[in-house]
Amino acid sequence: MNHPAFTLRPIVVALSFWACGGSVWAQTETPELGTVTVEASADASAQGLSKPFAGGQVARGGRVGLLGQQDVMDTPFQLTSYTNQLIQDQQAQSVADVLLNDPAVRSARGYGNFQEIYMLRGLPMYSDDVSYNGLYGLLPRQYVASEFFERVDVLHGASAFLNGAAPGGSNLGGAISLVPKRARNLPLSRVTAGVQSGGQATAAVDISRRFGPDQNTGVRLNAVRRDGDTAVDGESRGLTALGLGLDWRSRNVRLSADVGYQNDKLKAPRPSVTPGADFIPAVPDSKTNYAQPWTYSNAKDVFATARAEWDVNDQITAWAAAGMRRGKEGNSLANPTMVNLSGDATTGRFDNQREDDVSTSELGLRARFATAGVQHQMVASASWFRHEERNAWAMLWAGPTVPTNIYNPWGSARPATDWGGGNLSSPLRAQEDRTQSVALADTLSFYDERVRLTLGLRHQTIEQNSYSNATGAPTGSYKKSATTPVVGLVFKASEQLSLYGNYIEGLVKGDTAPQVDSSNQIVANGGEVFSPYRTKQKEVGLKWENQNLGATLALYTMDRPLSHLQQQGSQLVYGEFGKQRYRGMEVNVFGEPIKGLRVLGGVSFTQAKLKATQGGVDQGNTVIGVPKHQMTLGADWDVPGMSGLSLNARVIHTASQFANTANTLKVAAWTRTDLGVRYLMDMGNDRLLTLRARVDNVLDKRYWASVGGYPGSNYLVQSAPRTFALSASVDF
Repeated sequence: MNHPAFTLRPIVVALSFWACGGSVWAQTETPELGTVTVEASADASAQGLSKPFAGGQVARGGRVGLLGQQDVMDTPFQLTSYTNQLIQDQQAQSVADVLLNDPAVRSARGYGNFQEIYMLRGLPMYSDDVSYNGLYGLLPRQYVASEFFERVDVLHGASAFLNGAAPGGSNLGGAISLVPKRARNLPLSRVTAGVQSGGQATAAVDISRRFGPDQNTGVRLNAVRRDGDTAVDGESRGLTALGLGLDWRSRNVRLSADVGYQNDKLKAPRPSVTPGADFIPAVPDSKTNYAQPWTYSNAKDVFATARAEWDVNDQITAWAAAGMRRGKEGNSLANPTMVNLSGDATTGRFDNQREDDVSTSELGLRARFATAGVQHQMVASASWFRHEERNAWAMLWAGPTVPTNIYNPWGSARPATDWGGGNLSSPLRAQEDRTQSVALADTLSFYDERVRLTLGLRHQTIEQNSYSNATGAPTGSYKKSATTPVVGLVFKASEQLSLYGNYIEGLVKGDTAPQVDSSNQIVANGGEVFSPYRTKQKEVGLKWENQNLGATLALYTMDRPLSHLQQQGSQLVYGEFGKQRYRGMEVNVFGEPIKGLRVLGGVSFTQAKLKATQGGVDQGNTVIGVPKHQMTLGADWDVPGMSGLSLNARVIHTASQFANTANTLKVAAWTRTDLGVRYLMDMGNDRLLTLRARVDNVLDKRYWASVGGYPGSNYLVQSAPRTFALSASVDF
């Protein structure tokens, strides 16, 4: 395995040489064409990025779907935007690392694989459904390197009107949007090197330049290579990522584009564990790896997006956006299923090859006008999405299972597969998804904009066509439509206090009734296709801020329908006969209450109950994998009298979680502590050195970090061991 210091050295040298020359280009004098204010903008938007709040860890606002950039105090939703400063200072490497700071979010893992899943308000959000620059489906599906994004915008709660139904079938409890990097107003040349426990090394470059008349053209280039073992014994990761961001603007036209490449390779990654039917196994040593040595998971993606915005006149702005992604995944997996409390388990083998072809686009208009003293901000948009998935798989089904023990694991020879679908060397089309929607909204402002009322509707059509991955022949189709509303109200009691409320819905594809049940009894309405089902959310809250400190409080209730089989007379019928009810409270604090002391965190309480279950079984029980409370509290402190030195700490707590619907199996609560130190040194000649050291899970606590992630599943994901990380960055 090549060490990144060697694989990236030519790139670093070449880019550094270009960067030094680029600083001359950025200063070249050109004829003036009028004053154009150049702000760091993520989406070719005249609004640009929201300014950082005091302390710089979160922003004053973020993207609220088709409503665009909004200040936190002006929007009737719970929104947090984590900044690049936070990402750098915490040495975050992925979206999940950033979201550790959010008390309402916890990370889980995909069903059987290593995909990041984010549990928001107790509901899963798949990484497939993270948006990038306002569009779905463009980012790598399993894992997204932090070098691709400037900010992470987290919208808590349902969002079908704001963003459209997520194509992956999640986002019922919230939405995450990644904001791409753009060239800054001042030249940036940054080289970073780092190492962490296990010997994994990192080398990265970040170069930003503006040039042209009034510096109206920007280029931002990011490159990173990570390679080596992790803190888990025998587990390794190799990641290469390249991102290029471009933007250009005149007085009334703004353009931006992004191109990205990511190649992520995992070797012998520690798998999830399926508990026994009547017991939860004790957690193994934090470094123990019960992966089979022949397991792996590889993913390679190329993606691109472009956006344009045109000020038709002082009141009307039009925009258009488009994007594409081509992805390839391959893996060979062997997840243990527990046999007894002594740690004995069985594994098998599951191989998968997948290719994704995604294209998406959006058109829209924004208009600002007044009628009878009421200010209007009206927006209309239309969007289209297409995803073709090619898939093939093979597994060990009838053959003997592979024994192991999660406390004293051993490697076995790779068993042969005896059942599968499709050709692993040339996967055929298995599924094609299409969505399209039109949306219209108006935000009305009264009483000197102290009262803001948002009303809107989105009509969406969801279409799915399935194919045999062995022959390519059609096997089924689905096409249904639904309209989802939004009502949001903000009352600004003062400059420091806003009260808000909303009603909004989530939307995912409906089910298809099975032909028979598990005992082969005929289902009377087998094959019936149901309309998209929706969650219905009601929320109220308040937001408070002064110049240095901010806080939010949200109270919500949300109902999610459940489909199951039900006996009606002599017939067995499938339908939406049940539901889950989610109720919760979220409290967040952020800012710099004392000069040099930055705080970020909060607490969330969630009650997720089963309602109207099949035959009344498990009625009133708690949903699998949803803790009743979560807490995150972080502080970053500039040490007085020691210029450039900062210390930081973060405590993360998650309550116990049930691991079965009967609520007889429970995973214990856990608490994790992270510590870090940062030192900035002026090296002269406009060069700044930043040294960072961090220890995550300082006490080396071992615990089951999550239960499930895919609805109804109860697989367990073990916590990461104590991990040291060191890095050095030079800005010049």
